[in-house]
Amino acid sequence: MTKIAKLLACCAAATIVLAGAASAQTLKKIQARGILACGVSQGLRGFSQQDAAGKWSGFDVDFCRALAAAIFNDPSKVSYTPLDTSSRFQALQSGAIDVLSRNSTWTMARETSLLFAGVNYYDGQGFLIRRDAKIDTALELGGKSVCTQTGTTTELNLADYFHVNGMAYTLMGFATAEESLTAYNEKKCEVLTSDVSQLYASRLQLSDPDNHVILPEVISKDPLGPAVRQGDDQWFNTVKWVLFALINAEEMGIKARNVDDAGKSSKPDIRRLVGTEGAFGEQLGLTKDWAARAIKHVGNYGEIYERNVGAQSKLGIPRGLNGLWTDGGIQYAPPIR
Repeated sequence: MTKIAKLLACCAAATIVLAGAASAQTLKKIQARGILACGVSQGLRGFSQQDAAGKWSGFDVDFCRALAAAIFNDPSKVSYTPLDTSSRFQALQSGAIDVLSRNSTWTMARETSLLFAGVNYYDGQGFLIRRDAKIDTALELGGKSVCTQTGTTTELNLADYFHVNGMAYTLMGFATAEESLTAYNEKKCEVLTSDVSQLYASRLQLSDPDNHVILPEVISKDPLGPAVRQGDDQWFNTVKWVLFALINAEEMGIKARNVDDAGKSSKPDIRRLVGTEGAFGEQLGLTKDWAARAIKHVGNYGEIYERNVGAQSKLGIPRGLNGLWTDGGIQYAPPIR
């Protein structure tokens, strides 16, 4: 190797080292701060809501609790910032929050400035309408007035669906989900459109939920999941693998109540998950029992789903696509090995 080649090789190696050191900062800052900064919605039943005492709960909230448990062995070490659709990504990019766990759709355009760490909820856009309208399918919505929230993917989905099916409609856009629901409740529009998960929550806020139905059509693909800033591979991997660990735990039958016993298992995949075999936690900058911590404090993916939005909740949303791949759904996580 010539002197010039050696010099170039050394410079390249130094660049890689410096880039790696610069990019692996978020987790260290969180550990030094002693608390995880999590961005959530301003209030969506089943996903993120705050009670009178100021306590947050919900599906998206529980993911941040699981992440905090993996880092600190304490799910309470989270500060929550409620964000609207216009400020959620800016808050993440500015560093005001460490992770966004707020019913946000993973799209190509959004990944020009941030990264989605996986899909924790497969959703899609649907329609809510009054039962007395006697409409059974979205293909009968031509000429109707439709309320929706602006600044979201729902506007484009709505336009695409009506255009493809040759139907006219009147759009009524509002800045927040609450405003669009209020307009629908006050009969300023005939139809309310949003993610199906949000429609389940919105329906329960109406004075007589049984007088409203969610039509069967799902007109879009809306994979929802936690997002992080670009430029920190270590933090991206940490958030991603905490999600994968929760999904794998459900598939393996590891729950909050039996995770301690899982460490005694002779099965290699279980031992790797709970940290009694391998050094996977250390690779993330965490402890060996990082996944066991999250599961013990918050539960596996199925436990989180059922208590917040599934059969054990008032929403009662069927698992559907969010069931495990072994149960007819498409939730599937890469193995820890």
